[in-house]
Amino acid sequence: MSIAEKAKKAKSASILLSAAKTDIKNNALAQIAEALKNKSAEIIAANQKDLRLAEKNKLASPLLKRLKFDEGKIADVCAGIESLIKLDDPVGKTLTATELDEGLNLYKVSCPIGVIGVVFESRPDALVQISTLCLKSGNAVLLKGGSEAANTNKILAKVIADATAKAGIPDGWIQLLETRQDVAEMLKMDEDIDLVIPRGSNEFVRYIMNHTNIPVLGHADGICHVYVDGAADIDMAVKIAVDSKCQYVAVCNATETLLVDSKIAKEFLPKVKAAFDAKNVELRGCKKTRSIIKVKPASEKDWATEYLDYILSVKVVEGVDEAIEHINHYGSHHTDAIVTQDKATAEKFLDLVDSAGVFWNCSTRFSDGYRYGLGAEVGVSTTKIHARGPVGLEGLLIYKWKLLGSGQIVADYAEGKKKFTHKKL
Repeated sequence: MSIAEKAKKAKSASILLSAAKTDIKNNALAQIAEALKNKSAEIIAANQKDLRLAEKNKLASPLLKRLKFDEGKIADVCAGIESLIKLDDPVGKTLTATELDEGLNLYKVSCPIGVIGVVFESRPDALVQISTLCLKSGNAVLLKGGSEAANTNKILAKVIADATAKAGIPDGWIQLLETRQDVAEMLKMDEDIDLVIPRGSNEFVRYIMNHTNIPVLGHADGICHVYVDGAADIDMAVKIAVDSKCQYVAVCNATETLLVDSKIAKEFLPKVKAAFDAKNVELRGCKKTRSIIKVKPASEKDWATEYLDYILSVKVVEGVDEAIEHINHYGSHHTDAIVTQDKATAEKFLDLVDSAGVFWNCSTRFSDGYRYGLGAEVGVSTTKIHARGPVGLEGLLIYKWKLLGSGQIVADYAEGKKKFTHKKL
């Protein structure tokens, strides 16, 4: 089947799926979770094949970690599906209601976007999260994962398609793309695809934006920061900094730069270095940092680098204003955190840092659709239009206006025979 045929089939399915009842969608999600558990041996075998090929091709260690899809990952995605089932159906909700005149009522009602094309990295769990979010929100989806996960993605897409077909979901709602050329073809399908969400490098996202007329939602780099203020609890700051960097280094919400107030640098830096040494994290520091602890020098490039590895750049700053200036200049507007016991300083940071997620006294790793209670996420948006931050169910919706009348015509209002009441219902 050509990409054009897949897109048209998805478009047809999306119209029927947009009106699917909640119990049908939830049953389909439950069937997906059951099928993933039942087919776990086959899925893991396909993933092992991908891992062997990736190791042979010398794929970087952090990417290998992302690629792995074992029993634990299957359990995690199934837990995410169960969480998604428990969420209210976001489709068909009345957002506003206005009486224009007696017997003429206007409703703003949530509805699916339609067909969504998602290009994502070498994380097979992303395929499950994206497709199930699209299903719950009534959207059809075209998926293109990393070539290194080809075997895993292929079996996952088939398991999901088969499970949902048995549950009564329109055939063709989920389509798998397999090559780069498929992506190039998809970007031409602006009549059938309503939104593209790319997940990958800055260069890749820019390429997508420059080669399609389809609206694009997403983010490029994940250059996240933790700023340790002079009024921080030192032990808390060490704990948050280590979790933000090390809990899972190969993801976009892992911290890449640690900013430290000069007021506490001499006390904090030796403690945090010991904690990072225990995790085998390579620190790269500014001149002031290196005068306190022995680390490699940081270059200008380091401040704007997303490592996705056990490397962290460290800079000593003169207070919250310099920290905010650094983050807004070098950051990617993804997620940034402050550690402080001073409420006024924290509020200034939260107000002035121009990022999708701004946190106080907690790890940047909380920036995640599942942890936000969104069920999961199709990605993270650093744009300021439509959706921002982790994009869950609400980010996959738009709305339509429904006007219910009883024979009214505009001429009566234009000629002054009738007047609008514009009452909120």
